[in-house]
Amino acid sequence: MITGELKSRIDSLWTDFWTGGITNPLTVIEQITFLMYSRMLDMMERRDEKRTRLSGKPFTPRFNPDEQSCRWETWRHYGAEDMLPHVRDHVFVHFRKLAARSTGTNSQFASFMKDAQLMIQKESLLVKAVNAVQELPLDQGDTKGDLYEYLLSKLTTAGINGQFRTPRHIIRLMVDLMQPYPTDRICDPACGTAGFLVEAYEYLLRQHSSDAGKHVEVVDGEEQVIYSGDLLVQQGHRQHVDTDMFHAYDFDATMLRIATMNLVMHGVAEPDVHYQDTLSQRFEEKYPHGSSGAFDLILANPPFKGSLDEQDVAADLRRVVTTKKTELLFIALILRMLKLGGRSATIVPDGVLFGSSKAHVQLRQHLIEDNQLEAVISLPSGVFKPYAGVSTAIIIFAKGGKTENVFFYDVESDGFTLDDKRTKIGDGRGDMPDVLAKYQQWCDGRGEFGDRTAKAFEVSADEIRAKSYDLSLNRYKESLAVETHHDAPHEIIDRLITLEMEILVEASALREML
Repeated sequence: MITGELKSRIDSLWTDFWTGGITNPLTVIEQITFLMYSRMLDMMERRDEKRTRLSGKPFTPRFNPDEQSCRWETWRHYGAEDMLPHVRDHVFVHFRKLAARSTGTNSQFASFMKDAQLMIQKESLLVKAVNAVQELPLDQGDTKGDLYEYLLSKLTTAGINGQFRTPRHIIRLMVDLMQPYPTDRICDPACGTAGFLVEAYEYLLRQHSSDAGKHVEVVDGEEQVIYSGDLLVQQGHRQHVDTDMFHAYDFDATMLRIATMNLVMHGVAEPDVHYQDTLSQRFEEKYPHGSSGAFDLILANPPFKGSLDEQDVAADLRRVVTTKKTELLFIALILRMLKLGGRSATIVPDGVLFGSSKAHVQLRQHLIEDNQLEAVISLPSGVFKPYAGVSTAIIIFAKGGKTENVFFYDVESDGFTLDDKRTKIGDGRGDMPDVLAKYQQWCDGRGEFGDRTAKAFEVSADEIRAKSYDLSLNRYKESLAVETHHDAPHEIIDRLITLEMEILVEASALREML
């Protein structure tokens, strides 16, 4: 959680970019990311230099002797006229050289810098931005993660190819439902800003922390429990978390830069992030060990952009489902990427659940007969506003086995209004806690789920087969018929006549007064 003062700094910086002629939210975040990256490079360099002085152990420098002027603490003191050309012609060139060398901490992020460009054209704007970034608490792991989340919250427009941000509380629900473990390998094949992976990391800190590794701070008058990113060291998982737990793919270079910085800012040292269209045949060729049977958990909100070039789609995906629709192909892809027994929580448009085409039925049959479909959680149609009004659902499934029963939940409220404003209702939690509680009860074999009029209920695989593998919640949910009593028509008419006569009397009295 960030304080009001820090929010004000970010808001002020955002306004500076807007008035400085940079109005695209993605571009603003990307440019701020570059500046934060420059400062963090220098911070890490100074940390390693100090460690070398104390221990005598060498390290691979991020700045060669002729690149010392590219260090944040050097050039940030330049005057406005000297700063802009130096950053444009030297600092960003250093980013690209670092990408070419692919050395040092977080080399994946360095590789995304190969086409980095300074979009700031006004000297005064650069100085304001540099001064603002200097004031940000980038040396505080917990705060800098919240800081970056606040930056990302300013993305208020949908991108191309069906990209739009998944609301944070929906992400949190999906992660809580899946309960990631410190030994898992977790992937998002269409990562966007890496919100799912960041929340998975935060979940691990919350659930696998000792009391000695957390403390309470008072923020805005409220007590907040703060978790340390070093807690996982106590359990021997830090190396895995930093280098092999989180894997992300996307084919938007800007998103990848933002996603990687998002993970780094939250405390993951070297996330495995790649520029790749995961549906393409080239993905399997380029990453043979990551494209098949590689992951314990996949969390995703794939793009629903309609269709794509069928010839470029991996052949084995087309064998699972013959289609050009990305929402169906991504389910097949996720099944391929999971280990046997691996699980996924994925957001799909409602059409995946009830579409009648051969491809739709073929995919749902594959989920039921060859894998374990666990849950279908129907979301209100306004959850993704103002980006899109599409109706969606969360499906939870595991690779392998065979489905016996499926848990359904009808989410009526996610805690926010379903219009474009998305205003919080009450505590902003809506049905979210109940979804988690009921699903856990169902998984543990506790409780009764036979009442089809309730929000949560169970449907057998046999019944789903009998209905052509239709997974639409409304196909199985039952509604109670409530008898309504009305007055007799003649009684209603008599009351209307009486009311009209009273109005005429009052109108006549008013006329006499005039």
